[in-house]
This record gives sequence, C-alpha cells and structure tokens, in this order.
Amino acid sequence: MSKSPGIGLIVRRSLRHHALSTTITAVSVALATGLVMSVFAIDRQTRDAFTGGPVGFDAVLGARGSQLQLVLNTVFQLETSPGNIPWSVYTAISHNPSVSLAIPFAVGDNYHGFRIVGTTTQMFTDFEYTKGHKLTPEAGGRIFNDTAKEGVIGAMVARQTGLRVGDTFHPYHGVIYDTAQMHKEQFTVVGVLKQTNSPSDRVVWIPIDADFRIAGHVLRGSGTIYRPQPGVEIPDANKEVSAVMLKFRTAKTGFMLDQQINKQGKDLTLAWPIARVMADLFNKIGWVSRVLQLVAYLVVVVAAGSILASIYNTMNERRREFAILRALGARRWTVSSAIVLEAAAITLMGIVGGFVVYGAILAVVTEVIRVETGVVLNAFQISPPMIIAPIGMLLIGALAGLAPAFKAYGTDVASNLSPTS
Repeated sequence: MSKSPGIGLIVRRSLRHHALSTTITAVSVALATGLVMSVFAIDRQTRDAFTGGPVGFDAVLGARGSQLQLVLNTVFQLETSPGNIPWSVYTAISHNPSVSLAIPFAVGDNYHGFRIVGTTTQMFTDFEYTKGHKLTPEAGGRIFNDTAKEGVIGAMVARQTGLRVGDTFHPYHGVIYDTAQMHKEQFTVVGVLKQTNSPSDRVVWIPIDADFRIAGHVLRGSGTIYRPQPGVEIPDANKEVSAVMLKFRTAKTGFMLDQQINKQGKDLTLAWPIARVMADLFNKIGWVSRVLQLVAYLVVVVAAGSILASIYNTMNERRREFAILRALGARRWTVSSAIVLEAAAITLMGIVGGFVVYGAILAVVTEVIRVETGVVLNAFQISPPMIIAPIGMLLIGALAGLAPAFKAYGTDVASNLSPTS
C-alpha cells in the first residue's frame, strides 16, 4: 500500500516550485502588514507623546486668543505668538498662593531655525520636565547669568548647529531663519543641556532681560513704546512677556483660573490643561488618521487578493499534480488543507518581512518628528497593533486560500491522469 505524502511536504514542494510568485506575494503581504502596524502605531504614539509627554507645565497664560496656538508656540515651539501680556500679569500670577511655579517666556527670535526663548534661571533651578528631572547642563557647562548675554542650548541645537560651550552666536529676528535678519548682539554659549527627548532639546535659552535689550525689540507693557537703554534698569511697568508657564498646587486651581480668565475675563487666555488642548487638536485632524487607516486596509485587501491570485492561477497546472497525489493515497482534505497551509505559509513569510517594513517606516517617521518637534517616539515600543495586525493578516491569508482549496478538493483523479496527447 502506497504511503500518503504529508501536508508539509506538499507545501514545501509547491513553495519551491513557485518561488518567484511566492516571493512577490510575500513582499506584498510584508508591505501591507508593515503599513498597517505603522499607521496605527504612529497614530497612537504621537497622540500619547503630544498629550501626555514630558511637558512639565500644567497651563500656559498668554494673550487673548487660541489656546492651541498658545500651547504650540510656547510648549512645542511650532507656532507664532498670539501677542504679549504686561509684566504685571506675570507678577500677579507668580504671587498667587495656588500657583507653585510661574516662569515668563519671551519669544520672537531664532538661531538657524531654532527658537530663542528669553526666560529666568527658574527654568533650570525649579522646573521639572518630568518628576525628578530638571534641565541640566552637561559636564563643563552651567546655566546663564540673568544679567549677561549668555545662552544655554538644547541637545538637538548643539547637534544640528555644532555650537559648544564657549562658542558665540547672534540671534535672528523672527521665527523663520533669514540671514538678513541677524541682530548685532552676540551671545556666548555657557551650557549644553542633557538630552530630555522633549521640545526643550530644540530651544536656545537666554536671559529674559537680555532678550528685552536686543536691538529692535521694544516694550509696550505700559501701553506706550519703551526702548531699553544700555546700563539702565528696565522698569517693570514697561516690561512684557509672550506667555507665563504655570504649575499648580492642585487641580482645583486650574478650574478656578479657567473660570476667572477664560470665561469671565476678556484680555487673557489660559491654556489648561495642556493635554486636553492637544487632544482637541488630534480630534480635529482625526480624519487624517482615518484616511491613512483606510489606505492601510485597502493595501491589506490587495495583499489578500495577491495571495488568492498567486495560488489560484497555478491551479490548472497543478490539477495533474493533485491527481497524482490522490492516486498515491492522499485524501481530498489533505490536498485542500495543503493549499490553505500554503497560503498561510506565504502570509507568515510576509508578516516576518512586515516587521522589517514597520521598523524602516518608524525609523524615518521617528527621526522626522524628533527633528521637527523634539518629541521622540519609540520605534521599538510594543503596542497592540504589532500583535493584532500580524494575527489578523495571518487569518486573512489563510482565508484567501479557501477558494483554491475548494477547487483542489474537487480535482477528479481519472480525468486528470488521462494522457495529455
């Protein structure tokens, strides 16, 4: 009695015999799997990073306008300032017993595209971008002196510009780098901050008093134009800031100030909580993610179709092969099961390649987001899409093999073993 060939042997022989079509189909599966994992992982990680990343502040107080613009301008360095507010506002909020930390920001200049922010030494001595972690200069550096033309630069600024401790630089007016807008003032780098994987890595920090005194800057805190003079102390009444970054003692403070400033007031805006403001942004542009997800799903359908076509198109030439296997003792279910297993095997090879595609996409996207925003995504973070997508793809691939399997199941032994000439 002849021995029935095993399913595994049938699948291996078929994959070797149709190596080219198998490879092409596996590549399409790899692209589909990698794209699906990437779309969902990037959407999830960017949302988490921008709504719950290392911001360190609870709220931003600024001029009347958009809360989103205020947050993007001060926290993520991605927008223009909605306007300035008097120094007296900063003074008042800093003395509020419910506010644990208030740090003034003055923005409006850049260095080779990196935002220059005028602030106080509290940014380094009191502020924590995550609990227990402060903006700390690397060995050999220090924080700036509040009254000197000195700067402390973020880790990415140092990498991209080549600036080191002891080097000098000139600010450029505006938030867009333009060589014609260079200020004459020269600042000395006194510290390079350790990497934080936050937007702070893309900032050049200078003393706010030095920012006030940059040529071309005027102050309107009192309602009239004031031009700082060398060696003359600037009256508080004339000072103004772009925003005040806030930390609250309790969540109740946020509700109270939101009521007073946003709902009852007319001159100021409190962007609070920052995570909610950013979540609103993602909700507004959520249609972009849905479009990308739809594209990913369509690619999966194409990949499933490729598996079906790859196997189905070989069925005519394989009828005689199946008939011989049946004659050798293979049962109908053995032959048909081999087809489903073959489809699953091709899919599995594609899934393995899909992780390579996923890694390549995440590596590129992660670098782009890091350079543009300072926010760092983790390309190796395990997320549900990395588990669900491969399993789903494997099931879809196996299902794609059902139609060819039914055709193989119905192969007639007698007619397909008859002479062909």
